[in-house]
Amino acid sequence: MARRFSVKHQTGFTTIAMVCFFLLYLPIAVLVVFAFNAGETLAAWRGLSLRWFWQAFQNTQVIDASIVSLQIATVAAVIATVAATMAALATTRTEAYRGLTFKYAFINTPLMVPEIVTAVALLILFSRLKIWTGYTGLGYLIAAHTAFCLPFAYLPIRARLENMDLTLERAAADLYATPFKTFRYVTFPLLWPGILAGWMLAFVTSLDDVVITEFVKSAGQDTLPTYMLGQIRRVITPEMNAISTVFLLLSIAAVTVFFFVSKKRG
Repeated sequence: MARRFSVKHQTGFTTIAMVCFFLLYLPIAVLVVFAFNAGETLAAWRGLSLRWFWQAFQNTQVIDASIVSLQIATVAAVIATVAATMAALATTRTEAYRGLTFKYAFINTPLMVPEIVTAVALLILFSRLKIWTGYTGLGYLIAAHTAFCLPFAYLPIRARLENMDLTLERAAADLYATPFKTFRYVTFPLLWPGILAGWMLAFVTSLDDVVITEFVKSAGQDTLPTYMLGQIRRVITPEMNAISTVFLLLSIAAVTVFFFVSKKRG
């Protein structure tokens, strides 16, 4: 009997995979190592030290930018996830009809349009709104990040809905449960891992964004990525490595928590 095709059994697969992982993670490893460098530059290793972590934690600009980033990312991710959940339910819990494919494409447009195009378009729109309304707060950044993060939340939620067995939902309907109760007691508990994954993707995407933020933000609204970009343009110090390392550890912790929560619910 012929063995089924598997890419893992192809000649050189392991070598190519190891090279790809090496090239992917080597820069991250270097970044983390030099975050503990006692020297002033990244050109030479001057010993082990937590100096730059301590300096970053005492830097008021870093703290302010981090707070702004977390505020924008949290609110934008929540709004995008709620909207994505409703959109996913509307596009999966229905019979196929003319125009459904267009709705898929419309929701995912931010993924296909170059980010610089979206940034320029939002800059033109929000600049007029700022003149007309006189408002220059964080609302524009939250709106921009929400629009950009929506497809990142939508895709895992939709994938979860499409792979869910409809038997339990139909059984609830047969037992005269209202659509809201069916969603609350049946669909939502099964959909929760997809919603959490969508929220995390939206949150990380918002937290990481530079291009749209740089175009839309007003004076004094630096997020951590835009602050780091401005600092790197002046001088590169291990403080940037320390900040990046902290966020890397937070990302790893979030992914770990999500893994165990999903495993427990499974």
